[in-house]
Amino acid sequence: MPLSHGRPYLAIPGPSVIPDRVLQAMHRPAPEIHGGAMVDLLAGLLPDLRAVARTRHKVAMYISNGHGAWEAAIANTLSRGDKVLALATGRFGHGWAETAQAMGVEVEVIDFGKRAPVDPNRVADRLAEDRAHEIRAVTLVHVDTATSVKNDVAAVRAALDASGHPALLLVDCIASLACDRFEMDAWGADVMISACQKGLMVPPGLGFVFFNDRAEAARARADLATAYWDWRMRADPEEFYQYFWGTAPTHHLYGLRAALDMLVHEEGIEAAWARHERLARAVWAAFDAWGQGGSLELNVAEAAHRSHAVTSVRIDAPHGTALREWLAETAGVTLGIGLGMAPPGDPAWHGYFRIAHMGHVNAHMVLGALGAIEAGLAALDLPHGKGALEAAAAVIAGR
Repeated sequence: MPLSHGRPYLAIPGPSVIPDRVLQAMHRPAPEIHGGAMVDLLAGLLPDLRAVARTRHKVAMYISNGHGAWEAAIANTLSRGDKVLALATGRFGHGWAETAQAMGVEVEVIDFGKRAPVDPNRVADRLAEDRAHEIRAVTLVHVDTATSVKNDVAAVRAALDASGHPALLLVDCIASLACDRFEMDAWGADVMISACQKGLMVPPGLGFVFFNDRAEAARARADLATAYWDWRMRADPEEFYQYFWGTAPTHHLYGLRAALDMLVHEEGIEAAWARHERLARAVWAAFDAWGQGGSLELNVAEAAHRSHAVTSVRIDAPHGTALREWLAETAGVTLGIGLGMAPPGDPAWHGYFRIAHMGHVNAHMVLGALGAIEAGLAALDLPHGKGALEAAAAVIAGR
């Protein structure tokens, strides 16, 4: 008998749960787009976006998803034939590399697998070999949404500095922004990209590219940017329409204003990071307990290398798909697929899933999702250890 009637819970790593306040802010007539309140609205958004990114530098906004932000970062910093060193710890590290390659950039990938972070020593060694400084940029995904591996951005920056290499450091924070601690300026990222549909709690449709002075200087020689993708007018517009090179995404901006009010002015970014950290540890505690009596296993072994926004899980195939389907149909909880963890068509694909704990989530939402998973494991007679919910509750209680 389905027990899913009621409000569904979307526990996938984006789009995340949208707060009612954001939805209500968007539920309004279309505004004038050439002046007045819309101009004032955007002027207030920019400093709050910088506060979330922890930067004093510029931001360009695009009507796009994260893939568009990938393209914008590449287009404004590189030229055809330039060389990029792509550091991959999952599907999205490879995806950004593929985007650059499709744009005419020569890409060298260092693949660190799907269960461990980037090794800064290997990066430093490769950069030291590049004595002619042919590599113009290093791409890094802070949190790979597929694997839930979290990379040490500051350590990669230190590897560039130690080798004396001038390459730009381009960082993807699409999954991590406002969930995992990120310090753009302090950690030395030259470009940071993100999107609105995860930690920023807004429906998909806005991409963000933050860039410092070094990256801005690189734009002078980059030849990949068309008028639409060029970040110069977007960051320093002469007229309002140039922020978006056309009609502004008006209702997304209203939603973003409500989300940033909640995140920056009410909760505070430091508190949001702490909330995500506690909720993530509760999830990990539950899966550690379940794993004592079956094949359930966290994809990333060391807690320091796990994201606070999403957790990737392994289980014997086909139990991952079976559990996801039971939860969606019977409990009203949707978990994420195991993206990029096995080749297409490989039956092993059914042995992975992900649970998101990003954005507009709190203790009872996470505990409810974990309780539904416990019910699913029991209903499907999947082997699992006991005490998972108690372990998660203890974390929430601060024990």
